[in-house]
Amino acid sequence: MPIPARIETDLPFLTGLRRDLHAHPELGFEEERTSDIVAQLLEDAGIKVHRGLGGTGVVGTLQIGNGTRTIGLRADMDALAMPEMADRSYKSKFTGKMHACGHDGHTTMLLGAARYLAATLDFSGTVHFIFQPAEEGRGGARRMVEEGLFELFPCDAVYGLHNMPGLAVDEIAVVEGPQLASSDSWRVTFRGTGTHGAKPHLGKDPITAAGTFLTSLQTIVGRVVDPLQPAVVSACSLQAGDPKALNVIPDIVEIGGTARAYSPEVRDQLEEEIGRLANGTAAMFGIAVDYQFERRIPPVVNDSDATARALGAAKAVFEGKVRTSFPPSTAGDDFAFFGQNAPGCYVWLGNGPAVDGALHHNTAYDFNDHAIGYGAAFWTTLVERELKAAL
Repeated sequence: MPIPARIETDLPFLTGLRRDLHAHPELGFEEERTSDIVAQLLEDAGIKVHRGLGGTGVVGTLQIGNGTRTIGLRADMDALAMPEMADRSYKSKFTGKMHACGHDGHTTMLLGAARYLAATLDFSGTVHFIFQPAEEGRGGARRMVEEGLFELFPCDAVYGLHNMPGLAVDEIAVVEGPQLASSDSWRVTFRGTGTHGAKPHLGKDPITAAGTFLTSLQTIVGRVVDPLQPAVVSACSLQAGDPKALNVIPDIVEIGGTARAYSPEVRDQLEEEIGRLANGTAAMFGIAVDYQFERRIPPVVNDSDATARALGAAKAVFEGKVRTSFPPSTAGDDFAFFGQNAPGCYVWLGNGPAVDGALHHNTAYDFNDHAIGYGAAFWTTLVERELKAAL
């Protein structure tokens, strides 16, 4: 099925909009300009708008006919706190802020779908267009849920879409089961007794303890977690001592990192095992330890029924270029909180080749404008197929 003519006609406007959003990136919970644009375009299309969930979140509601089924479509709006290094005409105007994950494209595609659906009215039921702030680790989805998203806008199913460099722009992956890992943070602080570097016997060395802990940490995935269950434990921060005082053993070593899993059981196991190793190491070296495990984002697991519905729409739009087998990502996405409140499906839309290796969160990354039409067509087809079934 080709991209609908009305969407094709709208592509010049949508491309300009995407590039404008790219040039004006806003970080999580700061998407004031972006949410103003989103709300205005929804209102101009005749769609009812609710603002304020999650601070800068926007929800547009379009109810047509007497269909009783309701679905939610989600796009994230925030940018990342990083510089844009590539030189392009619509380069970020703000130092240290960049749309390096394609949320400018996600917002644009959902707006394109909303404009089309509001003009054609070819469905029966209710669709909520959910424009979410602060996906990039700042808790936007959780906050929207906590502030009543699904009480105000109950959904029989909820769908998310993310661009994927490496897949062609006319290609999509729709896969049942785990798609993204849980994303949790952990911190371990070893508290010893500082002393002269030449007299370690007079203190309790937390640096040696930290070295033992870091080596042991890698045994969790290799020797404790079921080898058929994917998991990641990484130490990403280590702070100890002063490089200007290389003859001083410090009192404290602070270590922090991330833990990733696809199942609640393995997630629990990682929390327990990191703590067990931290406490065991401290006991071995006769020092104190503080341990914190922060549960940030659950895994994204696609519901079987929602996936089947998304797959039907994908096959109608992308014909022979639909992947039903695609490896899950160890990255996280707080769409998981939406999926805990309604059957959910999260799909991967092609973004074309990763030019010069520019994958997500790379200073040279850019969303591929050629994907806009395909993404908007997927959203509109999903709505028309799923809500027509409710007639």
